[in-house]
Amino acid sequence: MTTSLTTLADWLTHLEHAHPVAIELGLKRVATVKSAMGIQFDCPVIIVGGTNGKGSTCAMLESILMQGGYRTGLYTSPHLIHFNERARINGISVSDNDLVQAFNAVESARNTTSLSYFEFTMLGCVKLFADAKLDVVILEVGLGGRLDAVNIFDADVAIVTSVDIDHVAYLGSTREAIGAEKAGIFRTERTAICSDPSPPQSLIDHALEIGADLWLFGRDFNYSGDKQQWNFAGRQQRRHSLAYPSLRGANQLLNASAALAALEALRDRLPLGAQEIRSGLVMVDLPGRFQVLPGRPTVVLDVAHNPHAAATLQQNLGNMGFHAYTYAVFGCMQDKDIAGVIAQLKGQIDHWCITDLPLPRAAGTSELRASLAKAGVVADAEHTIESFTSPEDAYRYALSNAGENDRIVVLGSFLTVAGVMEERAKKK
Repeated sequence: MTTSLTTLADWLTHLEHAHPVAIELGLKRVATVKSAMGIQFDCPVIIVGGTNGKGSTCAMLESILMQGGYRTGLYTSPHLIHFNERARINGISVSDNDLVQAFNAVESARNTTSLSYFEFTMLGCVKLFADAKLDVVILEVGLGGRLDAVNIFDADVAIVTSVDIDHVAYLGSTREAIGAEKAGIFRTERTAICSDPSPPQSLIDHALEIGADLWLFGRDFNYSGDKQQWNFAGRQQRRHSLAYPSLRGANQLLNASAALAALEALRDRLPLGAQEIRSGLVMVDLPGRFQVLPGRPTVVLDVAHNPHAAATLQQNLGNMGFHAYTYAVFGCMQDKDIAGVIAQLKGQIDHWCITDLPLPRAAGTSELRASLAKAGVVADAEHTIESFTSPEDAYRYALSNAGENDRIVVLGSFLTVAGVMEERAKKK
């Protein structure tokens, strides 16, 4: 018996409970339904995986290609505020009505095949892309690579941005194990790009084993620059006097280089001029990735939720100007390396505002407090730890206590950042 619903909210509520488990990796079920739906693309497909940096890389690709006049489809996950953020056509989030129709199409095609929330919604989003007659499709991997639902599509160019420890229950506990999983998006005789400066040998070995055309950072492409501009060097193309991406942070040139390497590989099908690349980099926008908001006190939004991302955030915070005190609004999922995140950031934070999050798998404030204590973070004359039931409450407290020369950093989860974004939106 199939379900027919008329609103996006009803569909999303239904899908949260329709499959027996929240995450079930594997391609057989989702590939069966994709085939039944007849989804296929007649344009280049770029798939982007990696522990961190994949959202930024996707956003840069979309922005540059749009500046080139190409019709783009971008699928990303998770979303911050609205589910529609996951599917963008020409930079615009798809409508509720279009998603409802696409979800009804998935439901009609799946027959008795049970799909997870991620699998079902991804198929709905890509159906909209297939129907839109696009020039290029960009798909962000949800988790891992080899068994992620996005991997039912064959990438013309596959990018792995970085490889580090995250999702250990699904991907393994070493960079070598995780690298092998992420390399699963590579395809024989097609471009496979890795922008991690120290790629795991397992990733390199897999690319060689299947005969992918492997591009490595430092060997096949690179960047150089000064404070005013930067340069990209690929296998055959060089791009000089480029503007820095509007996305801030230490690793954005790595991400931009991966994007430009992908576009070099596709230059015969998607040619781009120098000005289109410059404009695309300047105009790219991605909320929640080292996003520094205007005004006082300084507010930084960053979805960093693993030690690798926290280390980058720590470096970025250290490169900012003087701030008397730093408040952290911190909420995190229970299955993350909370101790590793705290270890990277504890030297930057004076006041911790720890918060519950509205998901069963979120770490509670008692667990966060225990992790802080184990890391040696204690309340004293200069440091505090306060607990809150929501990111909104934690942010309001930080805002009411921070001076104009202080800084508030919101981190640990998409849900933490989303809560604060929604709280700020109420004030406008």
